Amino acid sequence: MFPKYDVIVVGAGHSGCEAAVAAANLGSKVLLVTMNMNTIAQMSCNPAMGGVAKGQIVREVDALGGYSGIVTDHTMVQFRMLNRSKGPAMWSPRAQSDRMLFAAKWRKMLEDHPNIDFWQEMVTGLVVKDGMVKGVQTGMGIEIESHTVVLTNGTFLNGLIHIGEKQFGGGRAGEKAATGITAQLVELGFESGRMKTGTPPRVDGRSLDWEAMELQPGDENPSKFSFTDTPTIKKQLPCHITYTSQEVHDLLKTGFDRSPMFNGRIRGLGPRYCPSIEDKIERFAERDRHQLFVEPEGWDTCEIYVNGFSSSLPEDVQFKALRKVRGFENMKMFRPGYAIEYDFFPPTQLKVNLETRLIKNLFFAGQINGTTGYEEAACQGLMAGTNAHLAVNEEEPLVLKRSEAYIGVLIDDLVNKGTKEPYRMFTSRAEYRILLRQDNADLRLTPIAQKLGVKGAEERMEKVNEKKEAAKEIEKFLRNMSVTQDDLNGYLESKGSALLKQQVKIGGVLLRPHINLKELREVLPALNEFLSKHNPEHINEAEIRMKYEGYIQKEKEMVDKMNRLEQVRLSEEFDYRELNSLSAEAREKLMQLKPRTIGQASRISGVSPSDISVLLVHMGR
Repeated sequence: MFPKYDVIVVGAGHSGCEAAVAAANLGSKVLLVTMNMNTIAQMSCNPAMGGVAKGQIVREVDALGGYSGIVTDHTMVQFRMLNRSKGPAMWSPRAQSDRMLFAAKWRKMLEDHPNIDFWQEMVTGLVVKDGMVKGVQTGMGIEIESHTVVLTNGTFLNGLIHIGEKQFGGGRAGEKAATGITAQLVELGFESGRMKTGTPPRVDGRSLDWEAMELQPGDENPSKFSFTDTPTIKKQLPCHITYTSQEVHDLLKTGFDRSPMFNGRIRGLGPRYCPSIEDKIERFAERDRHQLFVEPEGWDTCEIYVNGFSSSLPEDVQFKALRKVRGFENMKMFRPGYAIEYDFFPPTQLKVNLETRLIKNLFFAGQINGTTGYEEAACQGLMAGTNAHLAVNEEEPLVLKRSEAYIGVLIDDLVNKGTKEPYRMFTSRAEYRILLRQDNADLRLTPIAQKLGVKGAEERMEKVNEKKEAAKEIEKFLRNMSVTQDDLNGYLESKGSALLKQQVKIGGVLLRPHINLKELREVLPALNEFLSKHNPEHINEAEIRMKYEGYIQKEKEMVDKMNRLEQVRLSEEFDYRELNSLSAEAREKLMQLKPRTIGQASRISGVSPSDISVLLVHMGR
């Protein structure tokens, strides 16, 4: 009935979809198995992609040939570039998506791929022989053979939904949980744990008083995620902002005795940086209000997502409290918020290519590894699918360095440090964030996709080379163009910047704080005439490179130092217990994680700088 597949992907959420595409675009024959074909790429929580650090990840996924950015560009209802008041290392794209269009577009792109087959059923176990995965077993007892398997089970492994004192099995509202896999993996020697996440109520937009809330429109000149020729949004839907109050908090507190979070029924740890409304009231008792983002679910629906009101309180308490929020006085609810508890597997059980240490050719990606967020899941899926294909073809795995991508930071953190709470990406986690900007993801990563042979990478590289050459041409012009006091002193005075005393190059003026090309174009006709011939993205790239040249160079020097440690390889067969000079904790951690390089060893929690010195001395360094 089934051929033997190169890669079987279990689960069709954001991680599973990217895993399937990554392997298929490299030439593997892929089977995508999901419990429900109608919920492929479902946005289970908020209908948005990107955000601080997450937007960088989506652009990186796109640069490597993934589809998340393309799908978002085709289905967004609003676009905003966050943190524009800060430096470009902090700029982060975010888009509100049409929930239904997003899932439909993903499904169409998957179905259009000749290398991807589908099967709708629950996978209840793996076929494992001699320490190697050989396929999967389904609930109907069907065995499907494959060379590799990627598990992307999301919140479905023994999922348990909580609403007040009610609890029932499920991986998402209206969908059953997945069973069997956890028990088998534990039997095989894996360590598992429990985590929880939550989602807010959905409400009827027709019942809200929009005039009572603050308007939050999209950007005046919206951008996009993909580096390909996807459409730029022409019309946008607004979001709105409102606030809770002390009265709302007091009403919510009446349900705390029935809250599964406070009475111990939820054992899993929730996300620190996306707490429920009851958690916020408890942890930030000094605050008398919290911000709520009122977000549309799509173009053709009145369903509204109440971002910031995630809750597992009883539905009647949620309803009464929400009706006391400004603009929600006559609110009608579609469904209450809920918490969901699910199994995960501590990611220190993985190699840096996301293959498990215990079972060869078995890969984990997404929330099964303890992460939270569509973007974090998508990038893991892309890496796991890529490495599954490479494993089938007995090629070297793809491992991105911390200096190459936020994806590299995320995987390095997970594998070397693990996580005891849902892991979320932030710009602060990346020590080289000036190098890892959202605007240069294509320059950083598309050459890697081309080298791997990802479908479509050749055409993408043409765009990358065009961007490089155009940025160089713009930089050259700016460094050579001269301006006089008469040209610029009026503008500089208005900006509170020192006046020119002689003729200078415009490139030097650009280095000053609060000076930018957009404003310089308005006062320098010759500059505007030259730049009007260029793509805004290319102009932006040249401006950033010139303005932050010194900082970029310093980070590159730091990367060079770290890369020396990354080039010192460690054998997976080495017995660290024989090195008595290492601390006991270092010996234990190094034996457990078997780092590939000295650089990786240096980032393992519990391995000190003196332990690294011992290793270097032992290796004659």
